[in-house]
Amino acid sequence: MKQLYIVFVFMLLVACGNDKKEEQTEENLQKTDELVVSKEQFKSEQMEFGTLSEHDFNTIVKVSGQIEVPTQNQSSVSTFLGGYVTKSPLLIGDEVKKGQFLVTLESTEFVEMQQRYLEVAQQLNFLKSEFTRQKTLYDENISSEKNFLKAESDYKSSLAHYNGLKKKLQMLNINPTSVENGIITSTINLYAPIDGFVTKVNVSNGTYVSPADIILEIIDTHHIHLELSVFEKDILKVKKGQKIDFRIPEASDSVFKAEVHLVGTTIDPTNRRVVVHGHIEDDHTAFIVGMFAEADIIVGSTNGIALPKTAVIQVENDYFALILDKETPNDYYFTKVKLDIGLQTEDVVEVLNTASLANQKIVVNGTYMLLNEAEGGEHSH
Repeated sequence: MKQLYIVFVFMLLVACGNDKKEEQTEENLQKTDELVVSKEQFKSEQMEFGTLSEHDFNTIVKVSGQIEVPTQNQSSVSTFLGGYVTKSPLLIGDEVKKGQFLVTLESTEFVEMQQRYLEVAQQLNFLKSEFTRQKTLYDENISSEKNFLKAESDYKSSLAHYNGLKKKLQMLNINPTSVENGIITSTINLYAPIDGFVTKVNVSNGTYVSPADIILEIIDTHHIHLELSVFEKDILKVKKGQKIDFRIPEASDSVFKAEVHLVGTTIDPTNRRVVVHGHIEDDHTAFIVGMFAEADIIVGSTNGIALPKTAVIQVENDYFALILDKETPNDYYFTKVKLDIGLQTEDVVEVLNTASLANQKIVVNGTYMLLNEAEGGEHSH
């Protein structure tokens, strides 16, 4: 009888112990649904409150391309007659103004052309006088028509030769008047045809250049633009005036702004793409022609309710936000709310179930610390 009593008391003690353990477990589970952070820690961790806000979510077409300039803003400097470089003071990167001296060339051909011009100029004076004399004699029936026509032919032929040589001298930047005054030079100077920057120098002192050679290249970077390559499937979405956000990945993390200026009307048969030109805002002259660019053409926009990405906690495939449940003099109490998310940008996430978060104080910075606390608490139980 005594043994039965002992067993009964033992079972009673075990049952009581189980009841207490169940009560403690339930109490602990309730606590894990609520995260507590002291106000001092909230401040030291630079945590912040925020609320839901409206945000524009853009529909974009992702493209790539490069920085270019219009053809009228590029110039290749060459010569009409070959010669040896005797002076070339410019280096790549130098800025030049239209009409600025670039290169000096020297050649015996320049001398020979001036000599021919001088000879033709002097001969022309004689032929003009002879033509005038024969015309007068012909008009007075003193000379024959044959003599008049020959004088006219010789004069006009020489005049054409004279004008042609004069034009060539002007193209070589040699003053024909100086030549007619007997001043002959063996050198010519080449000048900048446009404002811009020197991007290529293909010669040095002593180099011989022929008319086919490009001596140097100048690009006016004040009118640089984006030349983008858009896939055929996306081109109908792209219209003039649409905004463009672009980056130069190799050079900068900044996002620059542009606008669609011209949409190509032909498709490249090799890659099935269309060229789109974009005007760059603020005239960024720091870009270098040929730089690679990654761009987003904004082809549409919708408005939504959003949270910053720093407010969103991702656990596997689920997303959560922490809202303020209550506040004591020393502590904040937070609860975790599951989110239904929609569109995303680099900085914000669209929230679809806004009712559960409306008018709530939401932790928008420092959620990583609260998440670590929550996981630590769950694992400890």
